[in-house]
Amino acid sequence: MMSSRSKENKAKKMSIIVGKRHLVRLRRREELSYNIRYISKVPVRIAMDRDFLKLHPSDSLVKVVHELRGEESSAVVVDEEGRLIGFITMKDILHLFEPPRRYSIVGVGLLKKYSLSRASCVEDIMVRKPITIRVDDNLGKAIKIMIETGKHHLPVVDEGKRVHGVLEVKDIIRLIRVVSG
Repeated sequence: MMSSRSKENKAKKMSIIVGKRHLVRLRRREELSYNIRYISKVPVRIAMDRDFLKLHPSDSLVKVVHELRGEESSAVVVDEEGRLIGFITMKDILHLFEPPRRYSIVGVGLLKKYSLSRASCVEDIMVRKPITIRVDDNLGKAIKIMIETGKHHLPVVDEGKRVHGVLEVKDIIRLIRVVSG
């Protein structure tokens, strides 16, 4: 049977252990909080992807489907001067294949809707006024925009609407891993 003194010692040791764990958790929380504050001040141009897919409005959707692979999940649509005129994500392409709302008989018309013809072009499905972030903005602003709009990709533009890159959620997560690792 344990004496009251040994119970007190055990309780004291437990409170010390719990206290140390609590301190470790607090320190980790402080570090993470510091890292998050640091991340929010990082300029967008540091985290953005500079190697991105550029398309022209007249490019075929067949080209888009073939070029959006692996890491590429979005593309910017630019004019001859590199100014942003539209944006396409894989989600936009998937909308082409969305099943009809009501039950219908599969016929030639429906099959035509699902086929990508050489005549279909980027300008038919691109988002014409995409939500963007400025190249001089910081990640805090970008994160806020992404959260408020639900967008996972933001074209990065300058004052003249020229595209410098694309910022994706994965770019921000990668930076957080580097900073907090």
